Amino acid sequence: MTSVREPLPAAPPANQRNGVGALVKTLAEEGANLVRQEISLARIEIAEAVRAVGRGTVLVTLGAMMLLLGALAAITSIVLLAGDQWLRDRYWLAALAVAVVAGAVAGLAAARGKDKLEPQKLRPNETTETLKENGAWVKRQLTSAGTSR
Repeated sequence: MTSVREPLPAAPPANQRNGVGALVKTLAEEGANLVRQEISLARIEIAEAVRAVGRGTVLVTLGAMMLLLGALAAITSIVLLAGDQWLRDRYWLAALAVAVVAGAVAGLAAARGKDKLEPQKLRPNETTETLKENGAWVKRQLTSAGTSR
């Protein structure tokens, strides 16, 4: 990662006295410069993160596709094995049996996945409770500060 920060200017000599106006002007200029540098750095970091997410997504998709192709090859092997060894060349029956088993597994997985995606289970309960507690604490602090005046 490249850095966009420039070195900070050297402090003026102790014997050089600046007026308050000059100090405020310098502070404003340096503050604006710092904000611009931070925004530039944030843009660079975000661009790098987006590129990393893109590369990761491509790799995960490639892995998922290869896994799917491997699963299809394994299912085909099971159909051929069952039709040849146990069902006396009735491959259609072996394919039907494998399809029923695969359908049952898919149905169970879909039902469990649907259960996990219910809105009640997706709510951030701990965060909600913490925010309520923090709000109550702030109210107590404001109330106690208001009564101590």
